[in-house]
Amino acid sequence: MSSIINNINKAFDHRIRLGIMSILVVNEYADFNMLKELLGVTDGNLASHTKALEKEEYITVEKSFIGRKPNTKYYVTKKGRDAFKKHVEAIEKLLNP
Repeated sequence: MSSIINNINKAFDHRIRLGIMSILVVNEYADFNMLKELLGVTDGNLASHTKALEKEEYITVEKSFIGRKPNTKYYVTKKGRDAFKKHVEAIEKLLNP
């Protein structure tokens, strides 16, 4: 049983990070406002969780301007996709032994 638990990734423990990754693995990218709206979180909350995932190199961030408005897009990395897949598989094994 401990080997299954070892694949549960601490970076995805928080529901907001789990939500960010869930959105990014099924979309090419998501911008800040899309994530904020879908997850129902505050700017500060979203910013801290995206920074944590970026630090792990699970997501990349692209900042640009649309007209005069800043736009931040998030993309899942290969490392992030692989880590998230392992995490989801570990949870599935726990639920369906």
